[in-house]
Amino acid sequence: VQLQASGGGLVQAGGSLRLSCQVSGRSVRVYTMAWFRRAPGKDREFVSVIGKDPDRTNYADSVKGRFTISRDNAKNTVYLQMNSLKPEDTAVYYCAASTIYDPFPNERFYNIWGQGTLVTVSS
Repeated sequence: VQLQASGGGLVQAGGSLRLSCQVSGRSVRVYTMAWFRRAPGKDREFVSVIGKDPDRTNYADSVKGRFTISRDNAKNTVYLQMNSLKPEDTAVYYCAASTIYDPFPNERFYNIWGQGTLVTVSS
C-alpha cells in the first residue's frame, strides 16, 4: 500500500488549499485516514482524522472550523480542505492510514505514511 499526498503550495494568509491523499494498492475503504503536520523546528502533530465511517471525524483545536476532511472511496482518495489559512499552518502535511476502526488522533496508531506535501502560508 502506498499513499501519495499532493496539493501543497504557497498561499497568502486567508487563502485556501485542498490536499489530496491518493491510496494505491488497496481500497481506502479498509482504512481510517488521518492528516498530520510538522512545522519547522517542531514535532509532528495531529491535524484531522476520518474513520471508516465517514461521519466520524476529529480535528485538532487549532484547525477546527477551518479545515474539513473527507473521503471519496470511489476515487480511493482522502482530502483535506483548508480554508482561512494562517502563517502558523505552514508545515509539511502527511497523510497516514490505519486499519483501526476508531478515528484516534495519535500517530502511534498509524503504520502507513505518505511522503508529505509542503504548505507555506505567507503573511
